[in-house]
Amino acid sequence: MVFALDTPLTEALGKTTARSLEKAFGMTTVGAMVGHYPRRYADRGELTPISELPIGETVTIVAEVVSSTPRQMRNRRGAMTEVTISDGVGRMSLTFFAKDMHHANWRAGQLAVGRRGIFSGKVSMFRDTVQFAHPDYELFEDTESAQKQADSLKNVPIPIYPATSAVQSWQFAKMIATVLDKLGDVPDPLPDGLRQQEGLLTARQAIDSIHRPQRRDEIDPAVRTLRAHEALTLQAALLQQREQVRALTATPRHATPGGLLERFDATLPFTLTADQQRVGAEIAADLTADRPMNRLIQGEVGSGKTLVALRAMLQVAESGGQAALIAPTEVLAAQHLRSITKMLGPDVAAHLIPTLLTGQMSAPMRRKAALRVASGQSLIVIGTHALLSEKTTFADLALVVVDEQHRFGVEQRETLRAKGTAPHAIVLTATPIPRTVAMTVFGDLDTSVIRSMPAGRAGIQTFVAPLAEKPEWFGRVWERAGEEIAKGRQVFAVCAAIDTEKDAVESGDATPPDAEGKGPRWGVVQLDATLATHPVLSQVRRAVLHGKMPSEQKDAVMQAFARGELDLLIATTVIEVGVDVPNASMMVIMDADRFGVSQLHQLRGRVGRGEHAGLCLLVTEAEVGSLARERVEAVAATIDGFELAEVDLELRGEGDVLGAAQAGVKSSLRLLRVVKDAGLIAHARELAEGILEQDPTLADHPGLRAAIEGRVSESDRAALAKN
Repeated sequence: MVFALDTPLTEALGKTTARSLEKAFGMTTVGAMVGHYPRRYADRGELTPISELPIGETVTIVAEVVSSTPRQMRNRRGAMTEVTISDGVGRMSLTFFAKDMHHANWRAGQLAVGRRGIFSGKVSMFRDTVQFAHPDYELFEDTESAQKQADSLKNVPIPIYPATSAVQSWQFAKMIATVLDKLGDVPDPLPDGLRQQEGLLTARQAIDSIHRPQRRDEIDPAVRTLRAHEALTLQAALLQQREQVRALTATPRHATPGGLLERFDATLPFTLTADQQRVGAEIAADLTADRPMNRLIQGEVGSGKTLVALRAMLQVAESGGQAALIAPTEVLAAQHLRSITKMLGPDVAAHLIPTLLTGQMSAPMRRKAALRVASGQSLIVIGTHALLSEKTTFADLALVVVDEQHRFGVEQRETLRAKGTAPHAIVLTATPIPRTVAMTVFGDLDTSVIRSMPAGRAGIQTFVAPLAEKPEWFGRVWERAGEEIAKGRQVFAVCAAIDTEKDAVESGDATPPDAEGKGPRWGVVQLDATLATHPVLSQVRRAVLHGKMPSEQKDAVMQAFARGELDLLIATTVIEVGVDVPNASMMVIMDADRFGVSQLHQLRGRVGRGEHAGLCLLVTEAEVGSLARERVEAVAATIDGFELAEVDLELRGEGDVLGAAQAGVKSSLRLLRVVKDAGLIAHARELAEGILEQDPTLADHPGLRAAIEGRVSESDRAALAKN
């Protein structure tokens, strides 16, 4: 039987093996298995440093047996074989339990001193020695009769695969060999002419060379080819998706002379910034087209993105269209409602009836709100994920505005779009997205950027308080907070955790324990208790705010702070996005090294939003020169979010640029690296544009069509495109 990429693994490898692969890696077809690439290659002559093995991880090493001792168990029945292996520098122990001495002796005979092989297992420590308990291993045939074979294999790299305790690297290598032996032709995403022009291997050659290279120098061309396939497949999928959205018909929404939008603009007490005017014009034009708008608006914290979105809402409301604004949290949704109602003014607000709809409202209130939405009485609906429930119906959903995309999963946004007949969509983000990431993740969205800030903002200064070298600064930080409060201003203090003694960290907020396994030092609970004994701050009006508090309580605290009834708010990052208190002039961020660059930038954007200059102090115990400290220093060095986004990419590397931030995207990028391969991604986009211009349905490019269908899984495509 010849296998194709869509052959089920149950047919290729049998039910038992297929089940273990599905459980371990979620793969069900030959194509998925072939796309599980080695993470590195070991040489048969290479010995991985045992001293550097990470405790708790499943690893694979090449080593030699230096001792092998069978013995009877002391306190219970059975026997064991204790084996020591070495990489020439460090040593580690392997323990094998056996039911009797006969089996223990057999194991000792097999693992004789001098034998070399590949050992895989979970690394642990026992009595100060690194060990594998019951590892898997495969010995090299180094006996004399196999010496010739060993010599011929000496330069053949050993692929080391991402593994789990159930499917070890060498087991996967054996399975993939079985599959590759019977794999037939593989469709090539690039037509022959283009492939040769780009200097790439055929798809089949690349797959063989990445999984079974005979020499080291065969690996790079294979990786280069597969990376190019991935970039082209990804960009073609995004561009196709963009065309599919453009092919839908939407109701054009025109602004009328003397209508709501014009009346609203006339009442604004300030003029729009040049960027707000330009982006506003782009949106206004998009809304009058008969295809759905799909636009990403990037803008610094406080650059006035909400106002731009509100003007779009007014434009659709003129023809009776409804706009839905989805915020990532209840606190934000409630705040958006207040600020939008205030911005609209009593007359326009009475006409549009802005309505809040969130999951934590009481049932009678929710019913009342849902009725206003379903009847079309409310033309601006603001909510959280509750807007997505089956029960919510809209009379005429014309525009969807998603605030802070990365907190909001893709499927949810699609659910909302499905509630209108191809509504227009705007995604707002205050996290500046580097160009290559925008091209990869939001590749099918038209992008607008608001860089200029509204007039009348006093700006913000940021300083690092380095407690590692200057512990006495801790006292000065709070003295400085007292001085701000004495001037009648307000202060935020932000912590990475709610209660460090109970280990409660806000989900998705701060970084996990550092390399030494230490969690954040300060939680909201601990900081509040410390400040309760402070000579000055114990006397001020203080409150705490975090995600575990009931919704009404959170909202009450936030409103009290906004009204100026509190001087000091000790909070987790629930205040990260969209909280607007112009009188807040200072922010202290504890354990600042626990947060990402963009998150620190977002947080500090909460101060200096009014006439008073903002001050942000980043309190850290990170040592000079550490990566954690570099992140904090980078944020203090510039307030340009776009510059910081690039720094962030360099500091963070690839891992999580696309990770949780853009739900659902990570899984489809196997070899492609957004930062390193920026040039390749841009080039692939040009190639994809050229191909799709000639052949929109890819009828003449069956290989690329198959690659899009096979590699970009349904959920990935949903994630990619809907982003």
